[in-house]
Amino acid sequence: MRQWLSNVFNLGLKELSSLRADPALVILIAYVFTFAVYSVATGAKLEVANASVAYVDYDRSALTGRIIGAILKPTFDTPEQIGADRVSSVMDSGRFVFVLSFPPNFEADVLAGRQPQIQLNVDATAMSQAGNGAVFLQQILSDEIAKFVSGDESTAVLPINLVVTPRFNPNLNSVWFSSVMQIINNITILSVLLTGAALIREREHGTIEHLLVMPVSPSEIMVAKIWANGLVIIIAAVLSLWLVVQTLLGVPVAGSIPLFVAGSALYLVSVTGLGILLATFTTSMPQFGLLALPVLVIMNLLSGSVTPMESMPVWLQDVMQVSPSTHFVAFAQAILYRGAGLGTVWVNLIVMGGLSAVFLLASLKRFRLTMASSR
Repeated sequence: MRQWLSNVFNLGLKELSSLRADPALVILIAYVFTFAVYSVATGAKLEVANASVAYVDYDRSALTGRIIGAILKPTFDTPEQIGADRVSSVMDSGRFVFVLSFPPNFEADVLAGRQPQIQLNVDATAMSQAGNGAVFLQQILSDEIAKFVSGDESTAVLPINLVVTPRFNPNLNSVWFSSVMQIINNITILSVLLTGAALIREREHGTIEHLLVMPVSPSEIMVAKIWANGLVIIIAAVLSLWLVVQTLLGVPVAGSIPLFVAGSALYLVSVTGLGILLATFTTSMPQFGLLALPVLVIMNLLSGSVTPMESMPVWLQDVMQVSPSTHFVAFAQAILYRGAGLGTVWVNLIVMGGLSAVFLLASLKRFRLTMASSR
């Protein structure tokens, strides 16, 4: 056992040296955990921001002016008045997301209780912005009309007192979600790519033949690649959480970083093993990339990091339970967002441990067959 550990350690140091000598991979790691996290977090917003609004006003009354004046930045751009003949053209061109149309005698009909209709045209190409923005505009219309009719500028009194308390993200800021989830997704991507690239690099440089004649076993070679590349990814992820997420973006991390690191290490065993497993079916980096791409897309998009698991079909939720990324996302969200402790996430740790064992044994078996066929 001592000799096995010594070989694993020394081979791991060789992997770190090979990685350091590959500037393309070093730049990729630095980019993925810095600029990629920051740009996605600040650019890919889920909430409505600066949505363009146009309006057609046949009434030109105090009420319509009041409503237009209540549509404010930063949720909406300043509304622009257009003619009725331009509604179709501006919607077709995508210039405006929302177009309001006020009918003639709108204010008089409201005061008379005749319930006139307001038309709201919505460009639903961007579904999230369209849905949320339409709700915001409906709320503005309801509030302003109620205040105008009652003559009371205070908020209308409801028969109930509804107190909304957003937990874990008080300002409903999408940056808090997307920045952390980008790191989680990048851990999965790089774990597969780095270990697979390490094996492909051995073949392309001819060093795999050197390993075959050395007194080392396939398990030592594979475990060395796993711990070396996994260590680099964990260090990069923790630095990204500290420098980019917490310091640059100002996103608080609620839970224990050491617990997150421990769970990440357990998760990395499975995904790095998956990277080696995929690499054994290919002979070049282009082939490996084509094989890994669909696997990574499914693992990331259906893991719960982009859309909630509850919104997926039940059969797909059941299928995704065999993916370690599903349990890692749930584990990471519980710790980094909600400050959960070991008593909450221990089930995720056990499941990730079981899946890691399965992936490790499967990749080791395939790796041994590959090494034997190369002799």
